[in-house]
Amino acid sequence: MSLYAIGDLHLHFDSEVKATVQLTDPLWKDHENRFLRICMQQIRDEDTLVLAGDHSWGRNLTACGPDLQYIMSLPGKKVLLRGNHDMFWDAKKTNSLNERFQGRLFFLQNNFWPYGDIALVGTKGYTFEGPFYLNRSGRIIGWDEKEKVHAEQLVEREAERLRLSFEAARAEGYRRFIMFLHYPPTSILETDSIFTQMAEQYGAEQVIYAHSHGKARFHDSIQGDYHGIRYRLVSGDYLKWQPVCIDRA
Repeated sequence: MSLYAIGDLHLHFDSEVKATVQLTDPLWKDHENRFLRICMQQIRDEDTLVLAGDHSWGRNLTACGPDLQYIMSLPGKKVLLRGNHDMFWDAKKTNSLNERFQGRLFFLQNNFWPYGDIALVGTKGYTFEGPFYLNRSGRIIGWDEKEKVHAEQLVEREAERLRLSFEAARAEGYRRFIMFLHYPPTSILETDSIFTQMAEQYGAEQVIYAHSHGKARFHDSIQGDYHGIRYRLVSGDYLKWQPVCIDRA
C-alpha cells in the first residue's frame, strides 16, 4: 500500500483552457494521456492517490463531468483537495459530493481520509500573491494593502477549515498526520505562516502542496525539511506528470 500525490491537472475535456502556460508550454501537450499512462504503470488498486487541487476548468459538475470521469478511471483510491479553480466544488456541499461519488472519489474538506494509521488532512489554503510593487532591480518594495487584508481574511478561514480536519482525525484516535494544501504554506513574503505553525502544533509528518506551476513559481515556498517536517511541491508540471510517492506502508 502506497500513497501518491500530484496537483494541478487542469483537465478540460469539456471546457475551455484559461491559462497561457497550459496553451504554450510543451510540457502540457497531451499531458492527460501521459499522466494516465504513468499512473497505470505505477499505481495499484490498493494505493491512494491524492490530487491536490485544480482538477478541472469546468465551472460546474456538468462541465467537469468528463474530467471527473477521467479521474475515476485512474487506479487506486482517489482523494481530492479543493483548488482555486475548482468552481464545481462549493465547500458547503462537500458532504453531498462525497455522497454522490461514494466509493469512487473522496473530497477532502473539514474531514480526513484514513491511510493505515495516518490521517490525511487538508484544505485549499491561501497565500497573498500580490499585486506587488517592484523597483528597477525587480525587488519587492511594496504591495497592495487592500488585497493583503483580504488575503489575511481568506487565510484565517482556510486555517479554521484545516483545524476542523485535524480535529476530526484526532477525535477518531489518529495521532499521525500528513497535511495537504492546494496553495503553498507560505507566501513569498513569509518564512512561516499559520499553516506551518499548525503543522508543527499537530505534529504533521509532511506538508504537501501544489498551485505553484510554471518554472518561475517552483520556488515560491518551502521545500525540504523545515522544523522537522518535510515539505513537498507536487504541481503536475513540476513533477513532469510523475506522481510522487510520499509514503509506503
